[in-house]
Amino acid sequence: MLRLLSRKPAAYFSHGRRFQHSATAPLLKETGLYGFDHLKTAKGFQRMVDDAVERSNELVNYISGMPPAPEIIKAMDEISDAVCTVIDSAELCRHTHPDREFVREANEASLRLNEYLHYLNSNPSLYNAIVRAEQNHHLLTEEALRAARHLRTDLEKGGIHLSPEKLDRVNQLNIDILQLCREFNENIITDPGRVDIFPVSRIPKQLHHLTKAIYRPSSFSPTTTVGTGSNIKEKGLRLTTEPNSLCSILQLVSDNEVRKLAYIAGNSAPRANLVVLDKLLSARHELSEVLGYKTYSEFALKGNMASSPEVVVSFLHEMSKMVRPKAEEEFKKILDFKRGRIGQSVEDLEPWDEAYFTRMMKSNAHNLDYSTVASFFSLPQCIEGLKFLSESLFGVKFRKIPLCPGESWHPDVLKLSIHHPDEGDLGCLYLDLKSRKGKHPICAHFAIKGGRKISDTDYQIPVVALVCNFSGSNFQSVRLHHSDVETLFHEFGHALHSLLSRTDYQHFSGTRVALDFAETPSNLLEYYAWDYRFLRTFSKHYSTGDPIPENMVKSLLGAKNMFAATELQRQVFYALVDQELHTQLPSSPKDSISIVADLKREHMCWGYVEGTCWHTRFSHLVSYGAGYYSYLFAKCFAATIWQKVLHEDPLSPDAGSALRFKLLRHGGAKDPAIILNDLVGESSAIRNQNGGLIPDITSLAEELTLFN
Repeated sequence: MLRLLSRKPAAYFSHGRRFQHSATAPLLKETGLYGFDHLKTAKGFQRMVDDAVERSNELVNYISGMPPAPEIIKAMDEISDAVCTVIDSAELCRHTHPDREFVREANEASLRLNEYLHYLNSNPSLYNAIVRAEQNHHLLTEEALRAARHLRTDLEKGGIHLSPEKLDRVNQLNIDILQLCREFNENIITDPGRVDIFPVSRIPKQLHHLTKAIYRPSSFSPTTTVGTGSNIKEKGLRLTTEPNSLCSILQLVSDNEVRKLAYIAGNSAPRANLVVLDKLLSARHELSEVLGYKTYSEFALKGNMASSPEVVVSFLHEMSKMVRPKAEEEFKKILDFKRGRIGQSVEDLEPWDEAYFTRMMKSNAHNLDYSTVASFFSLPQCIEGLKFLSESLFGVKFRKIPLCPGESWHPDVLKLSIHHPDEGDLGCLYLDLKSRKGKHPICAHFAIKGGRKISDTDYQIPVVALVCNFSGSNFQSVRLHHSDVETLFHEFGHALHSLLSRTDYQHFSGTRVALDFAETPSNLLEYYAWDYRFLRTFSKHYSTGDPIPENMVKSLLGAKNMFAATELQRQVFYALVDQELHTQLPSSPKDSISIVADLKREHMCWGYVEGTCWHTRFSHLVSYGAGYYSYLFAKCFAATIWQKVLHEDPLSPDAGSALRFKLLRHGGAKDPAIILNDLVGESSAIRNQNGGLIPDITSLAEELTLFN
């Protein structure tokens, strides 16, 4: 899976390595980070790189001798396994490790191995061997033949067929793109935006923990000042407008001007990413041109279900048209509510009104107190719920197991094994769920090692990490907002996909599937966050132990559906932005701000605020370049699967068996269309459009009552 690094977001889709990882450790002997002995110190990353390169070179020499076709595919998979587990481990370390030396060494290891991947991707001996293996398809299993085709396509997308000069340029562009992606993400962390508010009273006390006290010379009321005489200073608060804080501010601050200032600040940073994004889009476009594609979107979509930008844009326009009437109804309801609260003289809604008034409307209509809701979702109980779900559906148990000395990167980290009574240990899952200073504010699933068949009796079990950023003084005290519960379930869906797949090759393990199918299991798991039949099994009040009331769950669901069309419209807009930016030619006179502004005016009911550049912290432009539409594909697929397979009894072992053995087990070893048709029936989930495949939208539209 040599080219997959350039196609799939590292946080979700990465590559494994041959490393025997026992799910249970009888003796807690000292080891290194993630169980790798080399990673007892940060410098061990360089040793891991050296070992991976040495082993890969041995395998390259072996493949160059043209062994039998099955051996070629197996050796290629081991190369990817050896190289990419280091890259995966480094990626997880970069996002979560509190020790800056480990982060620096992980960065260096990742860069070194990405450069080595370019050597592999331009090696004609490997390409010729894969072509020969594919020609001898009668000697290959169905999965091995699929792997051969994928490997050949990946190498061709890497420019193996080009002249040496062009191939060198492709390799340099890939390095440039990797570095620009990192710069884009680093800028999001270092420059989240900020706004200073005076006096303190303009910010509700429950939000003061998100702020920093500041002072300025003042002659105002003594109740808001400190000091004496000429040294009197007025106290204010500095708001950092990173996404989580900005969300709280926009929802809870009644002062319209404060919300406006916060919205503009949060949607105008980091400004430096305007230049970084221009460079990134230019590099991606040049890469696609050198490789013979008209646009980066065309390059990125090859091999996916949609197959072309035209198919994607047509699908998105269909969704936009479908959702528009309901979204306009919702917009008018919010405007009427605002007028009822403030006065009929209000002419319009502003973008900083949405979160504030919709939260109030949901609370009023469904008698919701969100702090009370959170009291039923302590983090430990939510984990117990996911364990119960896994056992009910799949007959597997998640067991907490002790971490060996040196294995963990922080005291908050937990380790679970997944065990089946007949099949034994199926994999390992690290949980790093609490926020902390210096930790990347990401919620993601990281593969450390993919599953693969080593011999007829030996299987390399997958090892993954689930990373979130939930607030709380300690693990036991963390209580999740319901949106956080949904996020946790989403990421757990990715983890289950990795842990329950059983592919011969790590090339296809778990989430290593077509990009526009990869989010399907995670979106499917989100449904469980809203289903009372499941929630009542674990959701209990943190102090009284009382189960969550059914009426509260009905209220949550009712509140969710109040503005479902608006949220879907927003997702369509995001996908169109991603698609347009990666289709636009560099010679176009329109800059990225103009593109975003025009698309928002065309496809959303909410206006664009002049001068803002929200997309400069839309990190999916980096990780999902030209692929954000896949979230909408997944929403449609998940809605169909839920309706056809799980809705009647979401805890049914029969439904769980169908889900495991018809979907999760195959990873990317089967075509997504075959998987979907086998699971829900022919023509229920997908339809053909202009040479590509798109989801059937019926189940999602009915669920959101978009059809009149």
